[in-house]
Amino acid sequence: MTFTLLDVAVLIAYLGGVVALGTWMGRSQRGAREYFLAGHSMPWLAICFSVVATETSALTFISIPATAYTGGFWILQLALGYLVGRVAVAYVLLPGYFRGELTTAYALLEQRFGMGARRFASVIFMVTRAFADSVRIFAAAIPIALITGWPYWQVILLVGAVTLVYTWYGGLRAVVWVDVVQLCLYIVGGAAALWVLLDVVPGGWEGIRAAGEARDTFRIFHLEGGPSSATWLVTGLVGGAFLTMATHGVDHLTVQRLMAAPDLAGAQKAVIWSGVLVFLQFALFLVVGAGLLAHYGGREFATPDEVFPLFIIEGLPAGLTGLIVAGILAAAMSTVSSSLNSLASAATHDLYAPVTRREGQEEHLLRVGRIFTLLWAAILIGGAILFRFAQQGTPVVVIALQIASFTFGPLLGGFLLGTLFRHPDERDAVTGIAVAVVVMTTLWGVQTFGGIERVVDTLWFALIGSALTVAVGLASAALRGSRAPARIG
Repeated sequence: MTFTLLDVAVLIAYLGGVVALGTWMGRSQRGAREYFLAGHSMPWLAICFSVVATETSALTFISIPATAYTGGFWILQLALGYLVGRVAVAYVLLPGYFRGELTTAYALLEQRFGMGARRFASVIFMVTRAFADSVRIFAAAIPIALITGWPYWQVILLVGAVTLVYTWYGGLRAVVWVDVVQLCLYIVGGAAALWVLLDVVPGGWEGIRAAGEARDTFRIFHLEGGPSSATWLVTGLVGGAFLTMATHGVDHLTVQRLMAAPDLAGAQKAVIWSGVLVFLQFALFLVVGAGLLAHYGGREFATPDEVFPLFIIEGLPAGLTGLIVAGILAAAMSTVSSSLNSLASAATHDLYAPVTRREGQEEHLLRVGRIFTLLWAAILIGGAILFRFAQQGTPVVVIALQIASFTFGPLLGGFLLGTLFRHPDERDAVTGIAVAVVVMTTLWGVQTFGGIERVVDTLWFALIGSALTVAVGLASAALRGSRAPARIG
């Protein structure tokens, strides 16, 4: 099957629609706070949808069905851990962001520790996001190029250019509302694929259920294993909880959306309900994977991630293939738009404004923010094209995909150090974060490339990194007899 004119028409309609919606949303931008925080006026349900769309990359769209195809429904344990972590974010970390007029997540560290801690954390965020999201754009191009037959660089430029237009013009308000549309689109795409599978698998749902039960696909809870296993129940619940505390509690990519809510209560509802939506989304795509297992009879592929794209090529009618490709593009574009806006926000407010003493000059910072949006777009798109020259699975790609696992844990520890303890000061916090990043990077490298047996799964890294930051920070404070100002919170 080829990518037909009807599929192209569906794709063009989607791309034109999101550009039109995004630019229309940006028609009344007046300053940097409006551009980066949407004037603190976004409905909590829209923020909730945007959070889910942002964390759902094209890799998730393709890989969750592949997980069910090869390993079952164990990843729902992780989704439960995510929900637990979001409740903790809502009541432990979010209150601090709604005290005062903060512009970024890392401004909270400045309140407690000083400008140095804010800049240090923001730079870690920017390096992590730029590196990781460049490879996510590249990875998103793989199934799209396979399905459409277009060259990788064309797919990457398409994703980057279209996303840049509405992000540059519309700011966070456009990003959030387009995310709502994109979330609905790829959920509809997943549901449509499942509908087709129910039709083509002999016996429909009964055929899918029989194939799944024969391979223990529907099993969710795994009591066997240990810290080195991603499928162990405790890894999913505890590791997943701390991972989501890091990604949703201190990563400006997500915190920026939560800060756009009118009040703390709205932000809390948005982050908690996003956990419920992620669980339901995982469940949908896992069932798709079970359908693929029944359809292909457990046939082996070079990589499990080939299963869903192959079905999109072989098993879907014209038009629906275009819808699914639009869904994959939507997942990729939601991640890119969120990265561009949050990276530009951090560069503007954490680095540029304090250095130039331009805080409060809203119209000037809006212009600067748009310049940073262009610069970050060039970095992300250029980085994605460069990753084309590295084969999947090589160290540079593996590092980019997992870098957040050993950087955001230490950042979470820095926030917990300031929130829960009075004595540590800026030097203690920076020292704790820096030591934790070095140790976690070393641990990851030894386990990945050192030829030794894995000790802990990367899902534990957020907990270990945050605990290490707190321990080193407290030890540093005790050795120096530090007496810092009142804590955050």
